[in-house]
Amino acid sequence: MAQFAAPAPCCIALIACMYQPMTPLRILITGGAGFLGVNLCRHLLAAGASVRSLDIAASTHPERDQVDVVAGDIRDPSVVDRAMRDIDVVIHAAAALPLSNRREIWSVEVDGTRLLLQSACDHGVSRFIYISSTAVYGVPKHHPIREDDPLHGVGPYGEGKIAAEALCLDYRRRGLCVPILRPKSFVGPERLGVFELLCNWAYEGRNFPVLGKGDNRYQLLDVADLCRAIELCVTSDFSIANDTFNVAARRFGTIREDFQAVLDRAGQGGRIVAIPAAPALWALRVLRLLRLSPLYPWIYETVTEDSWVDTERIERVFGFVPTYSNRDALVRTYDWYRAHRAEIPRTAGVTHRVPWHRGLLGVAKWLF
Repeated sequence: MAQFAAPAPCCIALIACMYQPMTPLRILITGGAGFLGVNLCRHLLAAGASVRSLDIAASTHPERDQVDVVAGDIRDPSVVDRAMRDIDVVIHAAAALPLSNRREIWSVEVDGTRLLLQSACDHGVSRFIYISSTAVYGVPKHHPIREDDPLHGVGPYGEGKIAAEALCLDYRRRGLCVPILRPKSFVGPERLGVFELLCNWAYEGRNFPVLGKGDNRYQLLDVADLCRAIELCVTSDFSIANDTFNVAARRFGTIREDFQAVLDRAGQGGRIVAIPAAPALWALRVLRLLRLSPLYPWIYETVTEDSWVDTERIERVFGFVPTYSNRDALVRTYDWYRAHRAEIPRTAGVTHRVPWHRGLLGVAKWLF
């Protein structure tokens, strides 16, 4: 692997952007057509940044004309080289979804991240922000989970994120500023995927099932808060940004309480219904093997457990305080769904911006 000189702790553009709009910064967002990418493009454009998007998927959001769009794969060296030219900061948000097979996840998460890191160094990029996941913690034995807790990935997705983080740490040791963010599952405008099930059932006035009693606490995150955290990683001094941070809602309740808020918002009288966890888990495992359910193990194997992380580090270092609670974030997601329901693609897919194939779950809703 090529050697390169350590970048200066803070380039002139980064110092300037702490005191004025972010106009000098040229930012590349990988996965710019995805759920996080779309919201991040909007956020950074509003802050005055120059934004370039790299994504294999087509950009369909209204702001695409304000973004320099590079279409292509993060595993293609020529595409990455073209996207990296004249860039100050990279925000690496592209990822293979857990629905993908092991080979695809490893290729995107590890090989793609390695190529991007080396290209960033070759092009003199000042910092590289990696969007990881709390999936790296697996199913923890205690709460809250802190950044220095052991990493135990669940399935190929968690394992791939851990391996990608290891690459980031290697380049951090070589002198590149590489902030790593580990967000909880994030929701908000444009979010569909598995959360489309909750929004759809709420809109139609159906009850919504949860595994077990639903009295476990499960922390989420609003995408707007995640965008704010990313901006802080972009603009803050090298000496404090070059670290690893959990990011999540500060205020959250139980699965039952937070999901019920969506049903209440719909105003159709829907209620959360508890179903026995053990038989439901076995049924979901079988449906997954038969490819008759969009839910992957990370969802159904953890949704009955408590799950929250410690956010003290990001709050202390950046003074970051999340704006939205779990309920706020979920209700915002539902409000967007209701307002844009007619525009949502009829064809299901595997990204967070389209409904997922419901399989037998599409039939199950008639039982509730």
